[in-house]
Amino acid sequence: MSKLKGKVALVSGSGRGIGRAIALKLASEGARVVINDLDAAPGDAVVAEIKAVGGEAVAVNGSVTEAGFADRFVGAAIERFGGLDIIVNNAGYTWDSTIQKMTDEQFQAMLDVHLVAPFRIMRAAAEPIRVMAKKEAEAGREVFRKVVNISSIAGLYGNAGQAGYSSAKASLIGLTRTMCKEWGRYKVNVNCVAFGLINTRLTQPIEAQQKTIDVAGRDIKVGVQPQLLEAMARMIPLGRGGTAEEAAGAVYLFCSPESDYVSGQILVAGGGLIL
Repeated sequence: MSKLKGKVALVSGSGRGIGRAIALKLASEGARVVINDLDAAPGDAVVAEIKAVGGEAVAVNGSVTEAGFADRFVGAAIERFGGLDIIVNNAGYTWDSTIQKMTDEQFQAMLDVHLVAPFRIMRAAAEPIRVMAKKEAEAGREVFRKVVNISSIAGLYGNAGQAGYSSAKASLIGLTRTMCKEWGRYKVNVNCVAFGLINTRLTQPIEAQQKTIDVAGRDIKVGVQPQLLEAMARMIPLGRGGTAEEAAGAVYLFCSPESDYVSGQILVAGGGLIL
């Protein structure tokens, strides 16, 4: 039985890596998914993947930090699929420096993508959710909706060189717990998954030539020194970093009907790592 049959999900940053795995997992359980990626090609590719196996999906590509993006994203769910049941705020990247080298632009960019964008998406969803919840309550129906915000162990414990990223991810936890209290009356479960080391293009080993990604015209360095990755793996009780599919499984727990009485919680998906 598909546990999310008939549900409509938004997943930001779902063209690659963890976001893609989350979108495919939700679709495999019957959800109709609104995909998003900064670049159109990977976002459209995930839509094609979902449709190829009989699912339903549509892409709203572009930066989650752009003015008006949140309204377009939420609007696509309502207009294309007639509802909104699940929001996964996953889009993001890291732009690291020690604090003495970190510019205002760097710090603000981390806040914008990891904190301001989820805030705007939830704000855009507030009125549609209120209207739907009111109709359901008047009909005597209890329908649960889900929001899963993606944080990090850096947001829980801090991480050297990531003042902006850690600050944004920590603040997202505060936003999660506030929205749990604001939206409880609408039967919305608002939870947070904090990832440890997950193997993606952002955490790939740095080789002789460090790779970069393009974010709004900026070349952002990605990857982790191999020695640091090995040290991190030794600290993880399960002995390795997680896969994108394992990360998606943790998010799915908060999207499933089994979590209907769980809200305001932080789940660490880190292979047992406790700092």
